Amino acid sequence: MKKITILASVALMMAACGGNEKEYDATGTFEATETTVFAEQSGALLTFSVNEGDSIEANKEVGLIDTTQVWLKIQQLGATKEVYQSQKPDMERQIAATRQQLAVADGAAPSKMLDDAASQVKVLQRQLDAQISSLAISTRALDKQTAAADIQVSQMQDMLRKCHITAPAKGTVLEKYVERGEFVSVGKPLFKIADTEDMYLRAYVTSAQLQHVKLGQHVKVFADYGAGQRKEYDGTVSWISSRSEFTPKTILTDDERADLVYAVKVAIRNDGFVKIGMYGEVKSLTPSPSPRGEGSE
Repeated sequence: MKKITILASVALMMAACGGNEKEYDATGTFEATETTVFAEQSGALLTFSVNEGDSIEANKEVGLIDTTQVWLKIQQLGATKEVYQSQKPDMERQIAATRQQLAVADGAAPSKMLDDAASQVKVLQRQLDAQISSLAISTRALDKQTAAADIQVSQMQDMLRKCHITAPAKGTVLEKYVERGEFVSVGKPLFKIADTEDMYLRAYVTSAQLQHVKLGQHVKVFADYGAGQRKEYDGTVSWISSRSEFTPKTILTDDERADLVYAVKVAIRNDGFVKIGMYGEVKSLTPSPSPRGEGSE
């Protein structure tokens, strides 16, 4: 397709050069930014309100993949979290008795029971430390399990979100690949949209013309409807290829076969009349040639 486009562009350029006055600087075809939307989850396509030719706004929901299994998994994880929470020990209540025994032993009268009391305090203190350590380890383990469940819930919620099919950008539906009720798998193409409001003409210029082409340059673009019918648009050079391409050898002379062309994109605001693949022309891309005899004596 690309080779055919270059072929047509060069043929039109040569035809123009054959006349007394060149009517355009470059030719090409109109293109639009196309986006293919793929399924991000597997399941039955419960709803799908997409038809070829429809205009869709960005982020609009156009379909829904069955969410039953994802929703049930979220409910299961919620119940699991509640179990973990219920298993967390009440540290203060469990060590209260040991603290009380320690306080009693530590407050014993310093008489003949002094040595026994001191020994009992040490034992109780070790028991208390062991209890606190054990309960802390158990609490941390349950906290980590709860955190892991939270992560799984977030994963499931992301999967749930991906069951809702939305348009990533505004555009017109070019192709529709599935129908409501079909089973779709991850990565299956669902539909293709294109931004037909902000379009561009991909044209080709020669090496000699390239030096005059600048990004942001304002030019005139003409949509060619055939039979001599054209419509004019204001255009802006939005991209210049950094790589040259050989012109097709089938229509060139031996001297011209080595010529190189460069692709450029000229952005236009479409009013609904320009269609993808339509031929177009660019004027004011390069300086107009001086009239014959100018500068001569």
